[in-house]
Amino acid sequence: MHPRIEELEEKKIIGQSIQMSLINNKTGQLWGHFAPRIKEIQNRVSEDKISMQIYPPLYYEEFNPSKAFEKWATVEVKDFENIPNGMQSFVLEKGLYAVFEYKGSSADNSIFQYIFSKWLPNSIYLVDDRPHFEVLGSKYKNNDPESEEEIWIPIRAQHNKDHA
Repeated sequence: MHPRIEELEEKKIIGQSIQMSLINNKTGQLWGHFAPRIKEIQNRVSEDKISMQIYPPLYYEEFNPSKAFEKWATVEVKDFENIPNGMQSFVLEKGLYAVFEYKGSSADNSIFQYIFSKWLPNSIYLVDDRPHFEVLGSKYKNNDPESEEEIWIPIRAQHNKDHA
């Protein structure tokens, strides 16, 4: 499975976030609160949903499934004019990403094992310290083997490693 390498343009998103870890996974709870309220968000760019993770520095280098990170349930918007109560805005900044077209259950983590243990170490890239996210479009079906989504992994060229 080969990703496309894409320069992300800035995206404005609105949603809700929660602190969690892989061991204490609260994704279902987060989306359960957010999904019924999506209709309150005005100026949406598309029907897509964006599931975003903000990991602490060195999260993958010092991987521990109990280490906390910030998980977001969001949608992309044109502007931040109207942010519903209990929701926050966030700007995904411009940057380089490896984009994997994934088909399979969202409960199956083997795609992430492949990305971080096979693809990344054999590529010319390193994980960058920016948000990771998945675009959940019209073909996304939670925990369904026929589900489709895009997995966006922030990357930077390895030669910058010594200059970071």
